[in-house]
Amino acid sequence: MKNYLVIAFLFLCLVVSSCAKKQTVAPEDEEYQDQVEQISDLDSALLEPEEFSKEPSLRGVEFEQKISLGTVYFSFDSSKIPDNVLRILKENVKYLKANPNLNVVVEGHCDERGTIEYNLALGQKRAVKVKEYYVQLGIAPNRIATISYGEEMPQDNRHNEAGWAKNRRAETKVIR
Repeated sequence: MKNYLVIAFLFLCLVVSSCAKKQTVAPEDEEYQDQVEQISDLDSALLEPEEFSKEPSLRGVEFEQKISLGTVYFSFDSSKIPDNVLRILKENVKYLKANPNLNVVVEGHCDERGTIEYNLALGQKRAVKVKEYYVQLGIAPNRIATISYGEEMPQDNRHNEAGWAKNRRAETKVIR
């Protein structure tokens, strides 16, 4: 009789546990929805004319940072090139015009805040903005590749504003 009671109890536990309420996923919060919308906005902003989007291939090449090529730092959540760094970009253009055989890659970077997808899109938008500026100053678009690393390659590992400010950047590197 005891065996039947134990079996009945185990069966009852199994039935009750299989009927347990499933964990529901919380609806997406507003901040996440805003990020998704911003990614959509960034995607539409990244659509380029066919000629502008022709870039040198990055497959199997190494990048070399030249001392003469400066880094551009951006404000939080922005791809607008700050006025105080236009001098740096003009110096980079001067170097590129003096070395017309060099191709470059503009790497877009972000700080760790935001989703991976959002930061990749923002990093790409930053790189494209720098490329657009180079093209406006006379560098052929087919000499400039762009890539986004999002938050994956921080320059500064601190988790504060000083560290984040160094990570929001676009670096121009020579392709060799």
